[in-house]
Amino acid sequence: MPQRLLDKLERTFGRFAVPNLTVYLIAGQTFFYVLYMTGKLERSVSILAADRLLAGEWWRLATFPFDPPGLSIIFAFFAWYLFYLMGSALEEQWGSFRYNAYILIGYLLTVAVSFLIPAYPVSNTYIAGSVFLAFAFLYPDFTLMLFFVLPVRIKWLALLTWLYYGVLFLTGGGPTRLLVLASVGNFLIFFANDLRWLAKREGRQLAKKNWQPPVRSHEEPLHRCTVCGITDKTHPRMDFRYCPQCAGQHGYCQEHIFSHEHVKE
Repeated sequence: MPQRLLDKLERTFGRFAVPNLTVYLIAGQTFFYVLYMTGKLERSVSILAADRLLAGEWWRLATFPFDPPGLSIIFAFFAWYLFYLMGSALEEQWGSFRYNAYILIGYLLTVAVSFLIPAYPVSNTYIAGSVFLAFAFLYPDFTLMLFFVLPVRIKWLALLTWLYYGVLFLTGGGPTRLLVLASVGNFLIFFANDLRWLAKREGRQLAKKNWQPPVRSHEEPLHRCTVCGITDKTHPRMDFRYCPQCAGQHGYCQEHIFSHEHVKE
């Protein structure tokens, strides 16, 4: 996203930013998790579906962000730990307003997609995934203790995530493709300038790596007289000179170096 636009939006709406947004999201998800596990609420309450919205259940727009990551307490705890770690780091790096904007764009894209596939249930999983991708992009060498045992650099997990999204996009149906686009939409919007810069840098490095100086054939003469055409191959003892007053690189033999007409542009 253009820096100037973000700065302008922050000056106008910055006072509405919610600090520690990650903590509030995890607290809300924990609350709903307890309600689900105690049987006081059905899981479908926090699932977004546009057909239910159009039927009058607009409160799903508020409950949708608080859908917990899973019903397994171990998995849920691990997911919340990662979400807190990465979300807090992004907020510290960007500030509260920009982090709020990143989450809001992912939320709005997901809601918009749900209206394109109204009967398809949508969760907030992809929004959490976009936070992971942003964190991995900014901190690629961060080492994550996977399952608190296996050390893995997060850039490799991000690469697997991108590959997974790519497979889903290529092999999935229309709803899946739309959800994948929604899940990476806020990432692409926020990091568009960085991705363009990286593409240009990689292109320059690749061109520099692949460039090789032209190889002159042993049969090709190195010097040729512009007037008479003799070369260092036909006259190996001839001394050739280049005229500084001629436009371009024009060589001459000893006979014509001082008697030629200067080549103009």
